[in-house]
Amino acid sequence: MLESLIYTSAGGALLYALYRWVIPTIVQYHAGLALMWHDVFVERLLNTLTQSTRPQRLLGAVQKKATRGNPRSVIQTIDQFCRQREWAMNVGDEKGCILDSVVTETNPTTVLELGTYCGYSTVRIASLLPPQARLITLEFNPDFARIARQVITWAGVQDKVELVEGASGDLIPKMKAQFGVNTFDLVFLDHWKDRYLPDTKLMEECGLLKKGSILLADNVICPGTPDYLEYVRNSPRYQSQYFKSHLEYTKVEDGLEKSVFLG
Repeated sequence: MLESLIYTSAGGALLYALYRWVIPTIVQYHAGLALMWHDVFVERLLNTLTQSTRPQRLLGAVQKKATRGNPRSVIQTIDQFCRQREWAMNVGDEKGCILDSVVTETNPTTVLELGTYCGYSTVRIASLLPPQARLITLEFNPDFARIARQVITWAGVQDKVELVEGASGDLIPKMKAQFGVNTFDLVFLDHWKDRYLPDTKLMEECGLLKKGSILLADNVICPGTPDYLEYVRNSPRYQSQYFKSHLEYTKVEDGLEKSVFLG
């Protein structure tokens, strides 16, 4: 819709080229500009013009193009949507391959995801879990959670996923009593960046990490989690490794930090 409005306006061809190719090419190498362009300007403009939200548009693409019951088709559809139509803050295809390898290597039976957003990484993780494995994913925003449930169901992995709405700081202490989880084999952190460190310490205090539990944290460079990185890289309780990559669907440096809990 936006493209057609731009293209048919005065000087439309030039405006369209700027919107579709020139500006995205320029900002993809600069963290601040990339986030400002994609996550502020374009999103707000499209929300206004379409009277819908980015998660709703992403869900629409999934329901229109992805094969129901096929997690890989859902993932590929979202990646295509984010690269060709509209950027979104998923872990993305490049870092997603790192996530896949960690899940496969760990072969976890209990997984905690902090930050569901639209369910992209939830589907990636759940599709690789062994039978009887359990993935609990926490999402603070009810609008995101509503979209994520539909994406997860469309992918056909809903039987392995329990999506819980609420603040991570409130829910983590309830994992044992309310959700029957003793410890997690894998924790994927991809929520508010200022919550990475306090939630990690909270999981330690609640006894949710055992020797060998793995924390995998996204966006440790962009937007960045310096306090979390300082903690896991210097604490004798962790052995950490950085996987260099790029911010989802851009050329801006970002990466994942894998930290093994040593007890």
